[in-house]
Amino acid sequence: MGRVEGKVALITGAARGQGRAHALRLAEEGADIIAVDLCGQLESVPYAMATEADLAQTAQQVEDLDRRILTAQADVRDLGLLQSTVSDGVSEFGRLDIVCANAGIASFAPTWELSEESWQEMIDVNLTGVWKTIKAAVPRLLEQGEGGSIILTSSIAGLIAFPNLAHYTAAKHGVTGLMRTLAVELAPYRIRVNSVHPTTVDTDMVNNDEIYSLFLGGVEGATRADAEVGMKALNGIPIPWVDPIDISNAVLYLASEESRYVTGTTQVIDAGAMAPFKIPHE
Repeated sequence: MGRVEGKVALITGAARGQGRAHALRLAEEGADIIAVDLCGQLESVPYAMATEADLAQTAQQVEDLDRRILTAQADVRDLGLLQSTVSDGVSEFGRLDIVCANAGIASFAPTWELSEESWQEMIDVNLTGVWKTIKAAVPRLLEQGEGGSIILTSSIAGLIAFPNLAHYTAAKHGVTGLMRTLAVELAPYRIRVNSVHPTTVDTDMVNNDEIYSLFLGGVEGATRADAEVGMKALNGIPIPWVDPIDISNAVLYLASEESRYVTGTTQVIDAGAMAPFKIPHE
């Protein structure tokens, strides 16, 4: 029997990257999936975002695991769409047990050079979008009356500061605070709320030309191999990034009964990045 057998998970940002990995890991352990993604491009985001084809691929991979999936092209900034998606998912699968508020974006600039549009879009997606996901899902969990698990995707940038990422860092710190408040509010209903805090993860949001340039101080034409040096220096363990499955394993733990009394925690998967002292890598 799978570790989340018979449960239903809502996952935002599910078309690729961490969201897809979460969907597949939970499906492997018996969950049916409600997969949400924008499947479009935002103006402030400097890399290509997920597409409808990506979301369809996630759906196919879940079905290949002999699990059911409902997909929805929806913007986490649109509360009405999220609410209708939750309603459709519950109608299809009969319940909701796990909420993974994972959708997020990244962009980069010194704090004083950020445009108003970049700042606002970041906060709207990475923080307010998480709150709207919660607002859409929690009433169903309360109505169901059987508890549940909510997992918010933050970052080590939700616990420490990073240059050129003021808007991202502010949003992810906000997600951490939101998690802690929700954990207190929902504990009487046996709904657990935790956050995951990865270092750099090997996804399209991290592995793109803009990030490569950022890690090399603005050098144009930087490659993935070039960026590995700077990303490896970020971590204590000598690796440039963790894999999406490393985060998904933490999500699975938090979604399962193995963590039945774990709530209000920040689950760090950082390869030692937050250590106050790191031995330099060769």
